[in-house]
Amino acid sequence: MALGEHMDAMFRGSGVAIVTPFREGNIDWDAFARLIEFQIDNGTDCIVALGTTGESATLTHEEKTAVARFVISEVAGRVPVMVGAGSNSTAVAVESSKEMQDLGADSLLHVTPYYNKATQGGLLAHYTTIADAVEIPIVTYNVPSRTSTNLLPATLAELSEHPRIRGHKEACGDLPQIMELFRLCRGKLAIWSGNDDHVYPMLALGGDGVISVAAHIIPQQMHDMVQLFLEGKTVAARTIQEAANPLIAHLFTEVNPIPVKAALSMMGLCEDELRLPLTPMTQDSRNVLRRAMTQYGLI
Repeated sequence: MALGEHMDAMFRGSGVAIVTPFREGNIDWDAFARLIEFQIDNGTDCIVALGTTGESATLTHEEKTAVARFVISEVAGRVPVMVGAGSNSTAVAVESSKEMQDLGADSLLHVTPYYNKATQGGLLAHYTTIADAVEIPIVTYNVPSRTSTNLLPATLAELSEHPRIRGHKEACGDLPQIMELFRLCRGKLAIWSGNDDHVYPMLALGGDGVISVAAHIIPQQMHDMVQLFLEGKTVAARTIQEAANPLIAHLFTEVNPIPVKAALSMMGLCEDELRLPLTPMTQDSRNVLRRAMTQYGLI
């Protein structure tokens, strides 16, 4: 199936995998609204809620529902909203997908089942079952470093035949695998980089942009990098990637989203608060991150 007819619910550009801000253990809705407005005001093309960066693993079901409802309402149709609904239980993923669809999500992000270590046949059945149960686009997400499961290009090529599996976020970090992904799925799926330092290379292979952590603090630059590339201004796009890479590296010196929450707090956008088992950034790493942000002109 060709991708074009479903691109109205997808996006090309930079989507932010938005954090869930906390204050004294609870979701900080005022900070959440500030973050969303900051993103939209600075060119972000899609808000992606309830992903890894949003600490979805430590949110209750009620909190996930509240976050999705809030983000969809606050964005108010200005950009697409993609909502994470993944689970290592297919039945739970189906129920979550139906709920997020009913709340008004434009698309659903589904990480590969974690811990279970499904076979490729199991992944086919998992994603097909979810896609059969909803009416909005499904975006698959491959991040083997977190899930211990690798969604292979040949499997994605089969999944791309489903009318509701329309996009893929790739964070395997394996260049040959990424090239094979594009060979088999270019034009069949919207494909975004899941790694901020790989945006330019994936655009060069035919990608549609990035679902980004760095966009929290450099939203305009991440948007501009993709837009410039799509306009054929590839040298300008490459220059942005090269300039951002040192800062991006410091956003991953500790497990995401620890550093980006520290960075956002330095910018006054939200508290530097996480939920256990995540803990705040160490002071040494924080000092290095602060220097990198100062050098980039952010603080």
